[in-house]
Amino acid sequence: MESSSSGAGSARRRSSGGGSWGSIGSAADPFDIPAKGAPVERLKKWRQAALVLNASRRFRYTLDLKKEEQREEVRRKIRAQAHVIAAAFRFKEAGRVHIQPREVEAPEVDGALGFGIKEEQLTALTRDHNYSALQQYGGISGVAGMLKTDTDKGISGDDSDLTARRNAFGSNTYPRKKGRSFLAFLWDACKDLTLIILMVAAAISLALGITTEGIKEGWYDGASIAFAVLLVVVVTATSDYKQSLQFQNLNEEKQNIKLEVVRGGRRILVSIYDLVVGDIVPLKIGDQVPADGILISGHSLSIDESSMTGESKIVHKDQKSPFLMSGCKVADGYGTMLVTAVGINTEWGLLMASISEDSGEETPLQVRLNGVATFIGMVGLSVAVAVLVVLLARYFTGHTYNPDGSVQYVKGKMGVGQTIRGIVGIFTVAVTIVVVAVPEGLPLAVTLTLAFSMRKMMRDKALVRRLSACETMGSATTICSDKTGTLTLNQMTVVEAYFGGIKMDPPDNVQVLSATVSSLIIEGIAQNTSGSIFEPENGKDPEVTGSPTEKAILSWGLKLGMRFNDTRAKSSILHGGSEVHVHWKGAAEIILDSCKSWIAADGSKHSMTSEKMSEFKKFIEDMAALSLRCVAFAYRTYGMDDVPNEDQRADWILPEDDLILLGIVGIKDPCRPGVQDSVRLCTAAGIKVRMVTGDNLQTARAIALECGILTDPNVSEPVIIEGKTFRALSDLEREEAAEKISVMGRSSPNDKLLLVKALRKRGHVVAVTGDGTNDAPALHEADIGLSMGIQGTEVAKESSDIIILDDNFASVVKVVRWGRSVYANIQKFIQFQLTVNVAALIINVVAAVSSGNVPLNAVQLLWVNLIMDTLGALALATEPPTDHLMQRPPVGRREPLITNIMWRNLIIMALFQVTVLLTLNFRGISLLQLKNDNKAHADKVKNTFIFNTFVLCQVFNEFNARKPDELNIFKGITGNHLFMAIVAITVVLQALIVEFLAGHWHLWESLSLSQRDHSEISLHVVAQGVNKLLMPREMKLITTMYEATARHGGKFVSVGF
Repeated sequence: MESSSSGAGSARRRSSGGGSWGSIGSAADPFDIPAKGAPVERLKKWRQAALVLNASRRFRYTLDLKKEEQREEVRRKIRAQAHVIAAAFRFKEAGRVHIQPREVEAPEVDGALGFGIKEEQLTALTRDHNYSALQQYGGISGVAGMLKTDTDKGISGDDSDLTARRNAFGSNTYPRKKGRSFLAFLWDACKDLTLIILMVAAAISLALGITTEGIKEGWYDGASIAFAVLLVVVVTATSDYKQSLQFQNLNEEKQNIKLEVVRGGRRILVSIYDLVVGDIVPLKIGDQVPADGILISGHSLSIDESSMTGESKIVHKDQKSPFLMSGCKVADGYGTMLVTAVGINTEWGLLMASISEDSGEETPLQVRLNGVATFIGMVGLSVAVAVLVVLLARYFTGHTYNPDGSVQYVKGKMGVGQTIRGIVGIFTVAVTIVVVAVPEGLPLAVTLTLAFSMRKMMRDKALVRRLSACETMGSATTICSDKTGTLTLNQMTVVEAYFGGIKMDPPDNVQVLSATVSSLIIEGIAQNTSGSIFEPENGKDPEVTGSPTEKAILSWGLKLGMRFNDTRAKSSILHGGSEVHVHWKGAAEIILDSCKSWIAADGSKHSMTSEKMSEFKKFIEDMAALSLRCVAFAYRTYGMDDVPNEDQRADWILPEDDLILLGIVGIKDPCRPGVQDSVRLCTAAGIKVRMVTGDNLQTARAIALECGILTDPNVSEPVIIEGKTFRALSDLEREEAAEKISVMGRSSPNDKLLLVKALRKRGHVVAVTGDGTNDAPALHEADIGLSMGIQGTEVAKESSDIIILDDNFASVVKVVRWGRSVYANIQKFIQFQLTVNVAALIINVVAAVSSGNVPLNAVQLLWVNLIMDTLGALALATEPPTDHLMQRPPVGRREPLITNIMWRNLIIMALFQVTVLLTLNFRGISLLQLKNDNKAHADKVKNTFIFNTFVLCQVFNEFNARKPDELNIFKGITGNHLFMAIVAITVVLQALIVEFLAGHWHLWESLSLSQRDHSEISLHVVAQGVNKLLMPREMKLITTMYEATARHGGKFVSVGF
C-alpha cells in the first residue's frame, strides 16, 4: 500500500505544479474550466478567446448555450402548468372540506378498443389530478377493472395484450428530433473560412486561366484546388457523421432505463420503452416514476417532484393524493402504482419532446486543446501573413521567376489578367499555409477519441453519462469502492443461523425450534421485506426477486417451509387481535443493542443479561471473522389501542426499544474472482483502493484481506476505521485520517461524503462507487461518480458520471485504463500534428524568403492537411489502451499537455524533416542528377520528390507517435486494424496522386523516369523514412541510457530532452 500512496503523492505534486505551455494555468486562463459545473460566463469566455475558422464544426460537440436557454424556457413553461394543476387540486380539496358532499353522477365512460375507458379520459384524469373523477370511476379498483388489470397480478403481458394496449393508449415513447443528415455535416464542413477563400481563389484562377490560356490548358490550376478542397470537405463530413451516429446510439442507451413490472403474477424486468397503460409497477426509494399513474398501495411513499415543478419540496402520496407524475423520483418509502398514461400523454413526455435531448458538453481537455489550437493558429497566421508579404514583395520587385528562368512580373509589360493570376496564386499559397497551420481538428480529436472510448467501454460494461468523466478517470489517485456486489459477487446465501439461543446446523434445520419460534421467524421474513416470491402453478421452483440480501433471506425462509403468499395473506404487519407484532431486521449489533430480551428455542422469553449479550456478540464476531454479513431479527408486541388510525399511520414513529431478539443469520457473499489482481493493478498504477461498507469492522477486515486491499491483518485505526469514529473527528483530523484510511466499516452515506470531501481537500482525484439514493451527494461531490447498473437506483445513476453495468470492480479498473488512454491518444495526436505544422511552416517560409517560390503548393498542402487532421486523428486517437498505461502514476489534472518527452520527439523529428527537405529544395537538382534536364522539368521533378518525401515522412511519423515513450514503436500494431488501414490508404493514395493524377492534370511531375532511376529514387524515399523511424528510437535509447547513468547518492535524477 505504501507504493500506492507514494505514486498518488507523486501525481499530486505534479498536478499542483504548472507553468509549462499547454497546461491549465491560473484562474485567469480562459481555457481553464472545471470538470463539473462550469459557470456559463467561463464557457462564454473561452469561446471568445479561441481562434476558430469553422465555428459550426469546432463548437458542434460543446454545450450550445443558446439551446440551453431555450430548453430552460420550455422547462419553465411546463413547470408553470404543473403549478397551476397543483393549485387547482388544492383549491378543490379545500372546497371539499367546507362544502357538504352530494351525490354526483358518474361521468359517461366510453370504451376504447375493447377497454372500458378512452385514452383522453385517462390522460385528463392524471394530468388534472382529478380526484373526484377517480372516485366517480369507482376508485383505483374501478379504473383497474376498466383497464383489465388485476392489481395483484398485473396484466397478462402476452404479445396480443401488449399490442392492444399500445393501439388504445399509445407507447411509452415520445417524438424525437431526427439526427442530422450527412448533407448537414457536408454543409458544416463547407463553412470553414479558409476553404471558402480557397474555393473563391480556385474560381478566380479557373476564370483567369481559361481567359489567358484557353479552356484546354487553363482549367488545371483552378480545378485542382477545387478538387482538393472538395476531397477535404467530403472526408471531414464523413468522419464527423460517423462520430455523430456513435454519440446518438450512446445517448439512446443512456435513456433506456430497466424497471420491474408485475405481469402474470410475477415481477419481470422490462425496458421503460416497453411499459404500457395498465401495467403494475413496484416503486422503491431512488426509483424514477416511469409514467403517469395512480398509487394502489404504499408505505411512507414520498415523491420528489422537482424535475417537473422546479421546487425541491417532497410530496407525500397516499390514497387521498394518489396521482404520480412521470419523471419524478421516489424520495422515501415504497409503493405500487397503476400506469394510466404513457409517452406523449404525460407531462414528462411533452417536456422531453419539446426540448433538444443533447445540446453537447465540453470537457476540460477539449477546452485546453482549443487553447493549444489558438496559440498554434496565431503563430501559423503570423507566418502566413509574413509569407504573403515576402512573396508579394518579391513578385512586384521582379525577384520571382517562372520555371524557365524568366521574370514573372515586369512592370508595364504584364496584362491585368496575368498580374491578378500571379497575385491569386501567391494568395492561395498563403491561405493554404493557414489551413495547415491552424489545427482545426485538434480539439475535435478529443471528441473522436471519447466517442471511440465510450463505444468500447460499453463492451467493457461501463456506460459513460458525462464525457469529461472519461478524461478525469485517467487522473484518479484513489477509488472509494463499495463492498457488496462491487468487490463481491452479490450472490448472497445464508450459511449460518443462531436462533432461540442455539446454533442451527444446517441453518435451515427448523426442527430444533418450537412451532411458536419458527412461526415468528417466518412471519418476520414474509412481512418485513421489500422482495417478492412468485410461486408458479405448474410446480416449478419459486422465483425470488428483490435486493441480494432480501433474496438470500427469502430463499432461506423457503427452506424453513415458508409459504410466502399464504403467510402474507394470513397476517400483516399490523394484524387484528389485542396486540400486534412489529418486526425489525438489520445490522446485527445495532438491533442487538435495542433488545431487552430474547426468545428461547422452546418459545419462552428471557431477559437480556450481560452474559447473554456477550454470547450473542461473540457469535457475531465469529461470523464476521468468516467475512459473513450479520443480520439480526427481532420483534416487539404492541397494544392495538396504541396503533394510530390509517390516516395517521404514515407519521407513526415505530417503536425501536424493548425489542425481543429472535436470532441472527450470517450471509456469505464471496469475493469476485480476479478482484485481487484488479486491486494489485491499481496499486501498481499509483491508485489507492479504499473500501467503504456498511458491514461491521470484522467483516470489512476479512473481506479487505481477501480482496488484497489490506495486507496486514493486525492493522488498526486509522487504516481501518468505523464511520462514527471518522465523523466525530475535526475537519483537520479528518483530512489527516482520510489519507491513511484503507477500510471504513459501519459507514453511512454521509460518512462516505465526508471521506470524499477530505480526500479532495488533500489534492486527490477521487472516484467513488455508490448504488443507493443516499449515495447521490457523494457521487456528485466526487471527481468521478460511479453508480451501479444492477443494484443502483435511478437517483444514484443520475448523480453519477459513469454507470458500471455489471457492478464489477474489474470494470472500474477498465474505466481507469480507458481514461488514461484518452489522454495518451490526444498527446500522440498533438505530437504528430505539431511535427507536421512545424516542418511545413519552416520549409515554406525559408523557401519563400530565399527563392520566392514554395516547394509545396496549395493542392499538396491540402492533401497533407487531410492526412494530418482527419486521417491522423482516426489513426492515433483510436489506439486501444495498453498495460503500459497502468505502469505509470496518474496523470496530473494540471500536467502540461506537451511533456518533455513529447518536446524531445517533436524537435528531433521536425529538425530531421526540415533538414532533409531543405537539402532537397536547395540541392535537389544535383542530388537527383537533373542538371542536364530542362529547368522547368527539373524543378517539377525536384518538387514532386520533396512532396513525396514529406508525405512519407508523415506516414512514418505516425508510427513514431504511437509510442512516444517506448522503444518498440511496432508493439501491438497488429491489434489496431484502423491504424494499419489508414496508413495503407494514405500510401496507396499518395502513389496514385504522384503517378497518375499529377501527370494528367499537370499539377506536378510524375516520376516517369527510367526504371533504374525510379528504383533509386524510391529507395532514397524509403531510406529517409527508415531514418525517420530509427532517429527517434536512437534518441530514446540515448536518453534512457543517460538517465540510467544520472544517479547520484541513490536518488534517481531524470535528465531528458
